[in-house]
Amino acid sequence: MSENAQAAYDAMQGLVGQDPVAGEWFEMTQERINDFADATLDHQFIHIDPEKAAQTPFGGTIAHGFLTLSMLVHLQTTIPSDLPSLDGVLMGVNYGMNKVRFVSPVPAGSRVRATAATVGVELKGNAVDQTRAMTIEIEGVEKPALVAEWIGRTVFA
Repeated sequence: MSENAQAAYDAMQGLVGQDPVAGEWFEMTQERINDFADATLDHQFIHIDPEKAAQTPFGGTIAHGFLTLSMLVHLQTTIPSDLPSLDGVLMGVNYGMNKVRFVSPVPAGSRVRATAATVGVELKGNAVDQTRAMTIEIEGVEKPALVAEWIGRTVFA
């Protein structure tokens, strides 16, 4: 175990139990939804055909669930952090998800933001795994779009 990993672990432990912190709002545009459909070859009409989607209970096109999940990568970068600068970071990687639930559809043109709360930290040799409870909210909607437990691994020199 490196001293840098131990110091990071100690710092991250201080985040466990703190209230969730929200990031900035981000518009989920139809263009982004279309681009995701092209990238994943998921051209289901509820995502890309406004006329047909208007005839569904959604009332219009909605973002793919996996697009919403993928946006966590960007949305989490807008969440303020109390974590001090960490020394000796070699890289950060996605380690995985414990849970993911798609609670509410994200209509095209709506704004979303993420909130995060650290729920666990583990020291793994020269790495630290931080588990965060992530929620993606839709502006003006009571229920969230998504809830997930996301594990990020930071590897240290």
